[in-house]
Amino acid sequence: MINVTKSYLPDLDEYNAYLKGIWERVHLTNDGPLVRRLEDQLKEFLGVKYLKFCTNGTVVLQLALKALDIKKEVITTPFSYVATTNALLWEGCTPIFADICPDDYNIDPDKIESLITENTQAIMATHVYGNACRIEEIQAIATRHNLKIIYDAAHTFGARYNGQSILSYGDLSTCSFHATKVFHTGEGGCIVTNDGEMAEKLHHFRSFGHQNDNYFGVGINAKNSELHAAMGLCVLPKVPELITARKERFGFYDSRLDFSKISRPSLLPGMDYNYAYYPIVFESEETLLRVMEALKADQIMPRRYFYPSLNTLDFTFAPGSDTAQPCPVSEDVALRVLCLPMYPDLAEADIDRIASIVNLVVATVPESV
Repeated sequence: MINVTKSYLPDLDEYNAYLKGIWERVHLTNDGPLVRRLEDQLKEFLGVKYLKFCTNGTVVLQLALKALDIKKEVITTPFSYVATTNALLWEGCTPIFADICPDDYNIDPDKIESLITENTQAIMATHVYGNACRIEEIQAIATRHNLKIIYDAAHTFGARYNGQSILSYGDLSTCSFHATKVFHTGEGGCIVTNDGEMAEKLHHFRSFGHQNDNYFGVGINAKNSELHAAMGLCVLPKVPELITARKERFGFYDSRLDFSKISRPSLLPGMDYNYAYYPIVFESEETLLRVMEALKADQIMPRRYFYPSLNTLDFTFAPGSDTAQPCPVSEDVALRVLCLPMYPDLAEADIDRIASIVNLVVATVPESV
């Protein structure tokens, strides 16, 4: 079976060497030496000032909202993984959905300003598939209206925009280190800020709001373990070659797929991409379903990523409303987008097979469908 993704595993002996040190120190969690080492190496790799290693990519979104004291309306994207919206709802915020750009599927800055009310406190945007949002335009809107910006940068590790890590933008940026990501710690995530006082606040929020017998306020347990940090320390040095391998496979797909009836989201100019995903968009949902069926019959498992458009989920409807906030571009794209398998050691022959199936099905779909 070829899954949509496959976790990279480092050399077992290298990982075991870190485990041996953990066993000797008997220090498994609570801001251990490997966690601190990983944070230092991540800051250097990414070129960011402050970074906190946490348990996963969802809790860091919740930390961001809490640290910025966001409690009311947040303008966000309907085209993302459900964790983006769940974090808002879990923290008692009201998601207000702005539709997406028809070319790159990121939140459309032109749709944001008309949604701002006296209750709007922030913009939470996702860099979809690791491709940067229109950062300058979003920042200009936030500055005009005194809004905070939180970027869900879950997909962006190793990607850069205008020479900087995408994680360096916004008031706060978050990333996922889930096992399926370009860089992973098995399970984990991080939150990034350029502000020292904010970094100190996040440090306390991550650990129950206290340090030893000094209590600073409310907090949760968002700490990650030495075991996860050890995985990250093994994987991080491999990231450049993993991205190179992904780029090569991206090129294999580009050269083999027939783009006369399918398309791909465009990259923002200035992007140095990490090739995290390979999404394609069909002319209709019916074509997508036929392609999925043909691929699965050959033990190839793509994913409808992202589907459905989040604004159509009934638990995301505005308070007191029984209908979705309209986002026609997102609703349309979500029906037609499919992510094909993408990981560093995906065989070229398998990409040939996947592309051949996609091309054959697309070519034989009746014009009326």
